[in-house]
Amino acid sequence: MTAATNGINGHTVPGIQEGQLLYIDGQYRPAAGSSTFDVINPMTGKKIYQSASAGVDDYEAAILGAHNAYQTWSRTSPTARRLIMLKAADIIEGYMRTDGPEILSSEVSATKAWVKVNLMATAGILRETAGLVTHMKGEIVPADRPGTTILVTREPVGVVFAISPWNAPVNLTARAIASPLICGNTVVLKPSEFSPKSQHLVVRAFIEAGLPAGCLNFLPTSPQDAAAVTEYTVKHRKVLRVNFTGSDRVGKIIAGWAATCMKQCVLECGGKAPVLVLEDANIEDAVESVVFGALSNSGQICMSTERVIVHDSIAQDFQARLLERVRKVSYGNHLESPDVSMSGLYSCKSAERVLGMVKTAVDDGAKLLLGDMQTTGPNKTIVGPHVLGNVTPSMKIFQEESFGPLICLSTTSSDDEAVELANDSEFSLCASVFSKDVLRAMEVARRVRAGSCHINGPTVYIEATLPNGGTGGASGYGRFGGIAGVEEFTERKIVSLVKPGMKYAF
Repeated sequence: MTAATNGINGHTVPGIQEGQLLYIDGQYRPAAGSSTFDVINPMTGKKIYQSASAGVDDYEAAILGAHNAYQTWSRTSPTARRLIMLKAADIIEGYMRTDGPEILSSEVSATKAWVKVNLMATAGILRETAGLVTHMKGEIVPADRPGTTILVTREPVGVVFAISPWNAPVNLTARAIASPLICGNTVVLKPSEFSPKSQHLVVRAFIEAGLPAGCLNFLPTSPQDAAAVTEYTVKHRKVLRVNFTGSDRVGKIIAGWAATCMKQCVLECGGKAPVLVLEDANIEDAVESVVFGALSNSGQICMSTERVIVHDSIAQDFQARLLERVRKVSYGNHLESPDVSMSGLYSCKSAERVLGMVKTAVDDGAKLLLGDMQTTGPNKTIVGPHVLGNVTPSMKIFQEESFGPLICLSTTSSDDEAVELANDSEFSLCASVFSKDVLRAMEVARRVRAGSCHINGPTVYIEATLPNGGTGGASGYGRFGGIAGVEEFTERKIVSLVKPGMKYAF
């Protein structure tokens, strides 16, 4: 697809491929220094296209454009904002029938199911967020001072810097920008270097839906330039909020930069989700949920099930059924076998890292119950499901996020011990508890340190209206979604109205 023929709101740059373009202040254009980087198909290891690589000058232009656009976008009516978001949702849904599946398949090895999750769930995120526009409500506060009325309103903050990842490139991009936009903010978006076109699908939809120039700016950046432009943008005086979804390593760096200028962030930085299987659990349900939670998108989800803590009285039965179920999971090259449930990881280095974690765990005393310790596929990115038993908190694999198709089993003898094991982690994003006694499960769930805890369901579950996020530590802080997301991207503002003729003594 060339920019000369892409037909996006009439923006054309003859002779330049769409992938080579930045979108700044309502115009597609190459990077200021004509810098580019290669985007690689992780399954084949071959270059798909060259993307423009935005530098500091490009980010400066985008920030200034967003700042100017904010002056008018923040004053648009709720209905105008809602209609644009609803139209964008319909457009994204339509990508299922056009180039969406091909783009996602090539950039992030998305299976058929993962393509559908990205596109259809994104439409849902936008529709739910559109409905929030008339729920940004303030309050009237009684005043001690005579003749005074006090209003507390919610106002948009200005320019938001959003950084979204590759693993769920469409819906996490939508999540990064939807709440800020519906609140009346404008956005400078930095996509992952692994998936610019996948994330640009969201930008395309908003442009076609009629989002005014400058409200959303799209600036892919090479890995070599990413740190410099991110620090510059986080610290820019006209950028007043930052949201980031990605690794805890990068999240901590961003939080440090933001702290130097007292800037508020929303950070979702991964998880090490535990599932607690109590002795009265429905084992079949627990097994099904663990397999879904651990192996969806090959384990490359921040909410992926990474630790399974099973009561020792049912551990043997649970393990046997789990292994039987995992053996039925189909995996392989999705380009050759379109109906596989699991395809390759996002890079061969990631595949090597996951297997390295398994090897270290076995050396430390864990038992490899299932898995061949092999990478396959044309670029060695395919890793089959691996199951480890006898995993303890002293092992590195119990503490570090794997982001791969890996299930770690631990046993416990009581609810108290299960909660203690679940909370023995720097991560705090999500968890699950399985028990036929729902009141007991609720009591256990309250004690588990996690931003969400699901009873008799998988850890991989969230809806657009829910306040998704961790409770500090390596999972980050702040909330995406629903009214909580509105609160993150607006400020309370005091407005007092004074009766004329008031006299003041001093």
